[in-house]
Amino acid sequence: MSKLGDLGARLHRGEVGYDFIGNRKIWYGLSILITITAIVALAVRGLNMGIEFQGGAVFTTPKTAVSVSQAQDYAEKASGHDAIVQELGSGSLRIQVGGLDTAKSDQVRAELAKDLNVPEDKIAAELVGPSWGEQIATKAWTGLGVFMILVVIYLAIAFEWRMAVAALVALIHDLTITVGIYSLVGFEVTVGTVIGLLTILGYSLYDTVVVFDSLKEQTKDITKQTRYTYSELANRSINGTLVRSINTTVVALLPVAGLLFIGGGVLGAGMLNDISLSLFVGLAAGAYSSIFIATPLVADLKEREPSIKALKKRILAKRAGAAAKGEPLDAAGDPSAETAVVGPRAGRRGAQEHRG
Repeated sequence: MSKLGDLGARLHRGEVGYDFIGNRKIWYGLSILITITAIVALAVRGLNMGIEFQGGAVFTTPKTAVSVSQAQDYAEKASGHDAIVQELGSGSLRIQVGGLDTAKSDQVRAELAKDLNVPEDKIAAELVGPSWGEQIATKAWTGLGVFMILVVIYLAIAFEWRMAVAALVALIHDLTITVGIYSLVGFEVTVGTVIGLLTILGYSLYDTVVVFDSLKEQTKDITKQTRYTYSELANRSINGTLVRSINTTVVALLPVAGLLFIGGGVLGAGMLNDISLSLFVGLAAGAYSSIFIATPLVADLKEREPSIKALKKRILAKRAGAAAKGEPLDAAGDPSAETAVVGPRAGRRGAQEHRG
């Protein structure tokens, strides 16, 4: 068995692990900081909306020796608006200029042909109205709203309402971070971006549901035992699925990284950038939120229940009694709590909490 596979088996059995739940305040603070940064970036810088949302013209030239920066200068001088120029694989250029109508578009096309030294009829011009982008955005918001509602209903039925709330918070967390990254790096928001944002919702939920399913199984009839608290079982669920989450995330991120850094960065493929950046950030944020946000949030909500509070009190009292008598935790009926997390022994920690 590989080292990673052996680690996964040991994590699943609870022999080793990390106290994700115990350190949840660190992750909450980190997520709040990232979210605030994203919101501030949106408020200050805004989003670089593509031509589909603001309207304008797209000019595609034949193969030319003119550089991208020089073509951008020509386009901005001819139109009086900011221009985005991308070099296509064939050596031709794609020039986007916002805020142009038909008459102005024809004028800009003629000036570009003169500046680039190519025949005017060889430059393809396409006008895009802002209403089309507005329709796409409206449908995307509608789809997002319906998706959120269905997710909450499904998780509330399949699991419980606390898990539905935690999953919803994680989804909003992932979307906010992804949109904030777009604002910070200045990537253009296009229809491809919208497609990418809607796509990451499913990926974001995948790891969360896997952990929730494990947690549901492990906490079945939890109040009939005195071995583990709810938080300890939640921690075991995260650790038990940790390697699986890492593997699936890495496998999903590798092709997306190829699209982003090779397809978009090296080859200059425009829409690949738009889709792949949202997928890359969303996948990474989704894996993070399922481990560090969603499950700890469920544990916080469950620990407020009177029955779960009473269970924790009984368990800590039992461990404290066993520690006071110098008995091993096996005698207290808690042989595995010691290995639930890496760090101080669970029995000693429980005794200290009880004394405090």
